[in-house]
Parts: sequence; structure tokens; C-alpha cells
Amino acid sequence: MYTTLLTHNDNGIFTITINRPEKLNALNGQVIAELEAVMHEVYTNPSIKSVLLTGAGEKSFVAGADISEFIGAGSAGGKTLARRGQDLFFKIENCPKVVIACVNGFALGGGCELAMACHFRLASENAKFGQPEVNLGIMPGYGGTQRLVQLIGKGRALELMLTGGMIDASAAFASGLVNHVVVPDQLLTKAKEIATLIQSKAPVAVAKCIEAANAVYNEALNGYETELNAFSACFDTTDMVEGTTAFLEKRKPVFTGK
Repeated sequence: MYTTLLTHNDNGIFTITINRPEKLNALNGQVIAELEAVMHEVYTNPSIKSVLLTGAGEKSFVAGADISEFIGAGSAGGKTLARRGQDLFFKIENCPKVVIACVNGFALGGGCELAMACHFRLASENAKFGQPEVNLGIMPGYGGTQRLVQLIGKGRALELMLTGGMIDASAAFASGLVNHVVVPDQLLTKAKEIATLIQSKAPVAVAKCIEAANAVYNEALNGYETELNAFSACFDTTDMVEGTTAFLEKRKPVFTGK
């Protein structure tokens, strides 16, 4: 179905692998198009409950954008490229099903931006993160200047962007960029454990948590009002009745996503 992606659904955990290892899984136009298509599948396929996003091979999650596509683009072309990347990453960030980045190597430039668009990140011990665009005479354009500041703070983010340097997995963990660091062969196992735990919760409540958390950084929204509306919406679900009843009856709830 996809040329540059591998997909697999295992008990609702949908693994998406960017499969261009010979190019360190760099994002070209085809990868972007296929990620757009696969996210539509994630949104619309009820058998998909959560998503793991990773890269093929042992070296790289996504080493960046395919720079060869930037040559001769001009400012208009650059804006089109950035807008498309931003739109895709917003779709990932706002997905009502949890999307976990499993960073198995280099996450640079657009790759770091892609990882940051996911709801949270796990990294293997060999992972490296960076926004090295200044080395090419450009800057992050897929949301990196915004999400990196949100995740690690303005000072650390600017140092990383302005020097074009990289940080390793332990520094990424210390800065709050990643949630867990594991040995490489345990990366997907750990992510599946977390996804399985999340899948045992009420799907509507999970989606509403994501919606409200994202509202913190959306200037067009009042985060507290978003929370209020999301909280109250949960009260109209059968899962709320099931969850509260199960709690009072001292049994495990069985959620249906309704």
C-alpha cells in the first residue's frame, strides 16, 4: 500500500516505520504524502487504537528532510514545503489516538520536528537529537522553533538551534525532550507496554486529555475552557458510567469508546 512506509497492526497498536534506511529515512515529498495518507488511516480506522512511529534500520529515526528537494525552491516554494510539513505535524499532534515516537537513532531537522509532533517520545541509547538547519543557511520550518521551546525551554532550544549541534539520549531525557531511554532492542517493547496500558483506558477520555493538553499552546483557545468542555463531554459517555460503576464495584472497567 505504501512505498516508503511499513505498517503493522498488532492488537490495535499500529506501528508505522519510515522505510528509507539507505537515506537515513530522510523526509522527501513521497514520505510526506504517505504520512498524510497513513494518518488519515489512523483517524478513520477503528481497529487502530494507538500508534508507534519509528524509522527503519539501527542508525536513524529520521535524519532530516531531503535537502535535494530544497534547491531552487525560492521563498514561495519554501513556504509551500513548510506549510505542508506543519499541516501534517499538526495532524499528528492533534490525533485523538496516542502517537508515540520511538527514536532509534538520528532525529535531526525535520526528524526531530516529527518526533516532537508526537504526543511523547521514547529514545534508544544511541539516539541523537538536533535542529542543525543553520548549517544549511536555513532554520526549522516544520514547527521546530515552537515545539522545541515548549518542550525544553527557550534558552536550551535557542542554543540547540543557533549552534546547529546535537544532544544525545541522556541529555534529551534530562531536558524533558524524551520520556524514557532504553537499550535499542527494548525500544518498541517499552513503547508497546505504554501503548497497551493507554489502550486499557477510556478512549474518549484519552482523546480529551490530548485535546486539552494541546490547548495550552494554542493562543486561539482558552485552555481552561477547553478542559471544562472536554471534562463535561466525558459525562455523556457510556464509558464514564462504566468507569465510575466499576470503581465503586471494585472491578476492572470494560471500555467501549462510546
